[in-house]
Amino acid sequence: MATTISEILGSAAAIAKGMTVTLKEMMSPTVTEDYPDAPAKFQERYRGVHVLQRDEAGLEKCVACFLCAAACPANCIYIEAAENTEQTRMSGGERYASVYNIDYSRCIFCGFCVEACPTDAITHGHDFEIASFNTSTLIYRKEQMLINISPTAKAPAIPVATAGGH
Repeated sequence: MATTISEILGSAAAIAKGMTVTLKEMMSPTVTEDYPDAPAKFQERYRGVHVLQRDEAGLEKCVACFLCAAACPANCIYIEAAENTEQTRMSGGERYASVYNIDYSRCIFCGFCVEACPTDAITHGHDFEIASFNTSTLIYRKEQMLINISPTAKAPAIPVATAGGH
């Protein structure tokens, strides 16, 4: 009988502790974000839509090593590699990603692709508004993810060809 009384007291104490937390939260003021009128605030480690980075010379950092696609548990990254030539220099390496697609209908934003990248070419941005009624618009292509060249960066000396061009 002593064990059942101690079990009952232990259960009652657990319920009282849980109710204390609940009542404390009910009495605290509600915080409402004024989105979209006020800008959204994110933690620095927030994992939003991916961004493909460029180096100081304005060339793409991605060297098409396929490590991000291999690390992706959702298999949502598709890459096609092409060789850099003297006429067309897209990245600092021997190869570049002529096609770089991420299917956001499959992406789980785990960050494994970012961790696997040896050149820091892919990072998470802070963009989050990607909802769509059409899943075909959730496939982001390289042109959508590639960061724009800042006005202070030097433009590449060799003309940059567009993806898909020959």
